[in-house]
Amino acid sequence: MLSFVGLGLYDEKDVSVRGLETIKDADLIFAEFYTSMLMGASPERLEEFYGKKVRLLSREDVEVSPEVWMSQAREKKVAFLVGGDPMISTTHLDLRLRALKMGIETRVVHSSSIVTAVSGLTGLQNYRFGRSTSIPYPYVAGGKRIVAQSPYDVVVENLGRDLHTLLFLDIQTDRYMTASEGAALLLEMETISGGDRLSSALGVGVARAGSDDANVLADWLPRLAEHEFGGPLHILVVPARLHFMEAEGLVALAGAPQEILEAAEP
Repeated sequence: MLSFVGLGLYDEKDVSVRGLETIKDADLIFAEFYTSMLMGASPERLEEFYGKKVRLLSREDVEVSPEVWMSQAREKKVAFLVGGDPMISTTHLDLRLRALKMGIETRVVHSSSIVTAVSGLTGLQNYRFGRSTSIPYPYVAGGKRIVAQSPYDVVVENLGRDLHTLLFLDIQTDRYMTASEGAALLLEMETISGGDRLSSALGVGVARAGSDDANVLADWLPRLAEHEFGGPLHILVVPARLHFMEAEGLVALAGAPQEILEAAEP
């Protein structure tokens, strides 16, 4: 049996009772923290909480050669731990499909996810979100700085359909993209593309969702790009036109500019 166990948003206490029971009953426990991670709990702290050894997997272990460790689930109870909710990431769906093809029984133990937590933290309605996307760090190739344009294209497409956009921010070994960096990169993408949709658009940054010191701020994107949100992890939202309840929520919960109330839909 291979059980995909979501650990929630921030620390070791976010796991569900069912998830904790599954972990404690497992013969082997594996985890990956490159798609998402718990900033409030180290691997050592998780092991202390579970009372069991947790084997950390690399990207290659998960995406290139998962059969090496998954094959043990044919005869043993294996728990695979991930931050957030397990099946939000297509990487984990791929693993589950591979396991099924290997004849391995699977189950999913769900948990809280940033995808749903954003609505609760900001007041934005979940049904108003369109396609989500990720903002990667720029890189240098051939001596030229390369900035991905696809995140900007997704935001513009969603705005054209009057839908909000959830933007996941790059996680690397030695750095975590901030909401302000993400906002600045979106504006840079717009400059490169010659567009004019975002200079007057609203942005919402969320930092450390699920923690006691979560930081939520809504402002115009150019001002948001200068805001200091504190420690990771962060996520960014670019809202479309707001329903009046969403506008009231952003003002009350995220300190949004009062003028958004005037433009909100009744």
